[in-house]
Amino acid sequence: MSVRVIVADDQELVRTGFRVILDSEPDIEVVGEAGDGQQAIEAARRHNPDVVLMDIRMPHLDGLEATRRIVTDPDAGPRVLILTTFDLDEYVYEALRSGASGFLLKDGPVDQLLSAVRVVARGDALLAPQITRRLIAEFSRRPHPTALPDRLEMLTGRELEVLKLVARGFSNSEIAEELYVAETTIRTHVGRILTKLGLRDRVQAVVLAYEIGLVRPGAP
Repeated sequence: MSVRVIVADDQELVRTGFRVILDSEPDIEVVGEAGDGQQAIEAARRHNPDVVLMDIRMPHLDGLEATRRIVTDPDAGPRVLILTTFDLDEYVYEALRSGASGFLLKDGPVDQLLSAVRVVARGDALLAPQITRRLIAEFSRRPHPTALPDRLEMLTGRELEVLKLVARGFSNSEIAEELYVAETTIRTHVGRILTKLGLRDRVQAVVLAYEIGLVRPGAP
């Protein structure tokens, strides 16, 4: 089955460029376009896509607010991949907290875009390497809490261990190898972690782990 995509950007030439790139792939289909955030919400409801490529700065309703409404809409529910020329910190943090499953810069290579669409459509999450580095650098400057929040008490010891490895960027297969268990077992653990903590995907799990001091940048 093809990955169904909506492209939301206020520049028609940009939307056309993304459509040409994505439609050239046999497993990806652009099913709709939107010129602002409100149109993106309506298109998500109408076309039931797997992924919405969302620009941030758009008229009438920006991409961040549109993302919040789309991911919480019971009649829509696609994954949102933020695409922008603006990589300012406040946009990154706000986009992730809005429920975006990925964040890429528009000047990235084509193969990175195609890979990101497929990764996000599978239910995983993705951040551009430069964005990940900046997030970690930002968290390294923050004071670390002396105690972990109560919400982590819902996790078992093994789930807490898995969450730490997820936060360090380990894939399921790498975590399985590290803990000497089957990869299917790790997928189960990750799913339970997200459910217990009320998180949408791995990106939100990583942000939470750094925010609460569960892991620290540079620590072994």
